[in-house]
Formats: sequence, C-alpha cells, structure tokens
Amino acid sequence: METETATRWLTDAEQCAWRTHLEVNRLLTYQLERDLQPFGLTMNDYEILVNLSESEGVRMRMSDLASATLQSKSRLSHQITRMENADLVRRENCESDRRGLFAVLTEHGMETMQKVAPHHVSSVRRHFIDLLSPEAMAELDKSLKPIAEHLRGHRGRL
Repeated sequence: METETATRWLTDAEQCAWRTHLEVNRLLTYQLERDLQPFGLTMNDYEILVNLSESEGVRMRMSDLASATLQSKSRLSHQITRMENADLVRRENCESDRRGLFAVLTEHGMETMQKVAPHHVSSVRRHFIDLLSPEAMAELDKSLKPIAEHLRGHRGRL
C-alpha cells in the first residue's frame, strides 16, 4: 500500500476521466434499472436470468452463479429466494454433491427473459451503444480489456 508521501495523485486529465467513468457507470446503471422496473426486475435479477438462460440445461451451481454475478453466496441466496417467489427460478439439489445446490431457470423465467431481453437490449443501445461510433466502441473495448483482465485476477482477494 502506498504511503502518504509516495501517493501518485491523479493529474487533472486522469481525475476528469476517472470521475466521468464513475458518473457514466452510476447513471447508466440507474437508467437500465429504471427501464427494467416495468417488468418487475432489477439489474441483479436480469443478470441472473441471463446467466441461467445461457448455461447448459438453464442451470448453474449456486457457487458458480455467485461468482459469475459477483455476489456473496449469502446475498445470492436471498436474491434467489425472492426470484423463486416470483417463479423465475427454482433450486435443485446437486446429485453428485449433497451440499451443492443448483439455481434453475423456470419456464416462467425463460418466458420473462424472452419478453424482457428485447427491451433491455433496446435500452442498452439507446443509452450506450448508439451514442458511440464504431471506432469509439472499438477503442473503448480495447481500452477496458486490460482493466477487466487485471480486476478478474484480483477477484476474491482482500
């Protein structure tokens, strides 16, 4: 950890870019959440539905789903309980590991996903994708990949 005297303070340009990133992240998340509200979903709900709908057998081990969605196992368990009550998912025991559980997308969950996905994609396009040129999108992707790779390597570390 850097000491007070060794701190490399942000330049004005770095500070501006950092704060713009934070603002865009918060505002975009807020807007995407708002656009999911009419469907009774949160971004966490939607992310879980996406992960399950794209997984083999529309099911994932709870521990893998927690990792994929960057949630604690406890937080995910509460989230899944809420989604079970809405008949979006169900839990199933793992036959090979008695302690393991699967989260499984229900038929209603899949129907919800199929209904909501076009609206969500439209929202992502309207509030993010379509605001950037193809060149800017490629540059953004290129710029963010090393950060994502770095942070993936630090997941779970304190």
